Amino acid sequence: MNIRFEGRVAIVTGAGAGLGRSHALLLASRGARVVVNDLGRHAADSVVEEILAAGGEAVANHDSIAEFEGAQRLVDQAVSAFGKLDILVNNAGALRDKTFGKLEMADWDFVLKVHLSGTAYCTRAAWPVMQQNKYGRIVFTTSNAGLYGSFGQSNYSAAKMGMVGLMNTLKQEGPKNNIMVNTIAPVAATHMTEGVLPADIAPHFRPEHVSAAVAVLCSEAFSESGVVCSAAAGHYALVRVVSTSGVQMDPAEIATPESLLEHWDQIADGSALRTYPHAAAETAAILEAIEALRA
Repeated sequence: MNIRFEGRVAIVTGAGAGLGRSHALLLASRGARVVVNDLGRHAADSVVEEILAAGGEAVANHDSIAEFEGAQRLVDQAVSAFGKLDILVNNAGALRDKTFGKLEMADWDFVLKVHLSGTAYCTRAAWPVMQQNKYGRIVFTTSNAGLYGSFGQSNYSAAKMGMVGLMNTLKQEGPKNNIMVNTIAPVAATHMTEGVLPADIAPHFRPEHVSAAVAVLCSEAFSESGVVCSAAAGHYALVRVVSTSGVQMDPAEIATPESLLEHWDQIADGSALRTYPHAAAETAAILEAIEALRA
């Protein structure tokens, strides 16, 4: 199947360089009309020029997505310029790395506002447009720092994992209007990761590897919602939140800390892992375990 985006309108935030630039160029090369968002006026304009020079269609936007008003202007510009909005790639980000004991709360607030709130702002601004059109493909950008932790990046990690929680709710609310919300977990050699990846392996981590997966998540043919796709250096995998089978104690009696510790090996046993499509499914599984205990 050939993935194309003719007739589709896309926004890519933080698209002046790195991953965002790569995403915007790929979507445009496959027919999408793209709104290139970046605070760096020259950076956004340069990417637009690249797209136009290659025969594509694009406009630049320089609003801050860390404020809802900026996110709303961004979406309004897409609709004004191209008549609608089909695809939103939330890519914009920033770092303020420090160990938690040295972290100023202003740096905590700043990073969460750009990553987590910025993603929510853009998605909320786009949501009614996509609802009306009965179509939408939205991509969040998480990180292995959020999924697994990263020393000195508590603010960034919290923001990135928060996106997964937001996605897990929107994956339930969006499909009735054909809005699919998924998440990319990239590792790429960009300005943000400069000095993190050793120089000898950095060339393997080109942003284009990640953009290929983003294009899949943005495509009309991709009808799944709630996927976290890890993409780095040609390696692709899905990341899932899993639960052990655990142990079911009699709910008529309150467990003691000692009894929990006694059963900890069984609680932690990872030989039979479960996933749940939504919160109610976990509750249903617990009720089934209680019924089995009483049988």
